[in-house]
Amino acid sequence: MPSVADAIVRSLHDAGVATLFGVPGGGSNLDVIEAAAHAGLPFVLTATETAAALAALAQAELTDRPGACLTALGPGAASVVDGVACASLDRAPLLVFTDAHPSSSDGAFEHQRIDHAALLAPIVKWSATIDAEHADETMRRAIACATGGPPGPVHVECPADVTTRPAFSSLPVARAFQASGDQAGGDQASGHQATDPGPRSAESLALQALRKPLLIAGLGARRAEDAAAIRTFCERRNVPAMVTYKAKGVVPDDDPHFAGVFTNGAIERPIVEQADLLIGVGLDPVELLPRAWTYTQPILACGRWRVDDRHVPFAAQLVGHIAEELQDLAARLPRSAWDLEALRTTVAGQRERLRVESDQLTADRVVRVASRMAPDARVTVDAGAHMFPATMLWRVIRPNDMLISNGLSTMGFALPAAIGAALIDRERPVVALIGDGGLLMCVGELLTAVREQLHIIVVVFSDGMLSLIDVKQRQHRYSSRGVTLGGVRWASIAESFRMPAYAATTDRELEQALSEAVSRRGPTLVDARIDPASYDAMLKTVRG
Repeated sequence: MPSVADAIVRSLHDAGVATLFGVPGGGSNLDVIEAAAHAGLPFVLTATETAAALAALAQAELTDRPGACLTALGPGAASVVDGVACASLDRAPLLVFTDAHPSSSDGAFEHQRIDHAALLAPIVKWSATIDAEHADETMRRAIACATGGPPGPVHVECPADVTTRPAFSSLPVARAFQASGDQAGGDQASGHQATDPGPRSAESLALQALRKPLLIAGLGARRAEDAAAIRTFCERRNVPAMVTYKAKGVVPDDDPHFAGVFTNGAIERPIVEQADLLIGVGLDPVELLPRAWTYTQPILACGRWRVDDRHVPFAAQLVGHIAEELQDLAARLPRSAWDLEALRTTVAGQRERLRVESDQLTADRVVRVASRMAPDARVTVDAGAHMFPATMLWRVIRPNDMLISNGLSTMGFALPAAIGAALIDRERPVVALIGDGGLLMCVGELLTAVREQLHIIVVVFSDGMLSLIDVKQRQHRYSSRGVTLGGVRWASIAESFRMPAYAATTDRELEQALSEAVSRRGPTLVDARIDPASYDAMLKTVRG
């Protein structure tokens, strides 16, 4: 009879999990890793538990299936919190398995004992301890909850004396997953629900009188069919569309309806203020800057689940199949009066405003060169000052071709996410754009990329400080304190991991390094020595 570990792995396989990530301890996760090996589910060792969760999160976003990671008990569970929080705020389905003391110990063992469920409770949708009698049912519920709207992480505790026991079979997990739909488990996510049910439809709005609707695509609209429906809607009614960071590519940068990036910042305001209706398709307020919503025109929400309306005052929430809702809206809206060519000129002007003149490499030039030298690459973007030129200048043509931590905006995201992405498609290069502060937080994952021989190009924006925090300190007229990292020879560190590396101080050196990195099958690091002086003006331009 299959063991509980076998039941766990079978459930992951049936749910479409591509890879199991983690840092094993000496208990139940060894049984799960062994069962995964027998079932052909790859296990990838990461340097940290947080990186395991972030790599799994990236795979969840790319495959529209759950990601999975495991940790040891105690410090392993404590270390995974940042990655789980990222999955929670970026609405990514993630299964987190933690080791635990034997259930037969009756709580007598204190060594490395912490309450994992209590620790993770604020950032997971559901938590359970698996047992032999209900293993299939527990996994069915875990997967349904993780994938139900809004998606998010769930936690499964695995006692050390349970995973080798025979599992009693119940409902086939494959059938349960297929039947779960977008709303399964949604009642577990009350923290993300709207505070008021609000009107179901937009019938109270005089749609026929509107002349300039503007669509804003968000993280909940990244499925291929949703992106196609959005593009059809825009073409049918001459409607321009902005995208959030996570929705880059839903409307391609080169599409005639593309109207730029929306963050609730300053740079997009001249366009947004022209609109007489905003349509947030898959837009989640967690994606926006935490500042007051000051737009006065009505805004509709259209998505597969309800979203919190305390920040953004949605006039109506249209919950259901995005394609159907947009088709209905298109039937009731006239063709817009937008001049799309003028909008394209405005967006091009936004990009030009990020151009910095300097005798040294600048962040915007690094992004421009990298995107030109690796036009077919997927890109992952870390939190930090460099994300402003990265998200504005890197041209994306497909959903999820840019991966970024937006809801949590955690540093140390880009490299683990690149690992997860590269494992999904080993033929396609992944460029990880990361600051030196972010790379210090996950530098051990360079070894993971080498061990797996992944086609990852790590571009380090090396300026020796936490530049975004430095800018904010000076905005407050404070002295720069606690933000200087010091010089790091990144190429030497990479080479110690047997990773080819280059240092670039000019455009030509950067082009040469990237040319060689793109042609190489394995990982490469490029240490781009940049001038951080441009970040003040850049932050003011984008965010105001």
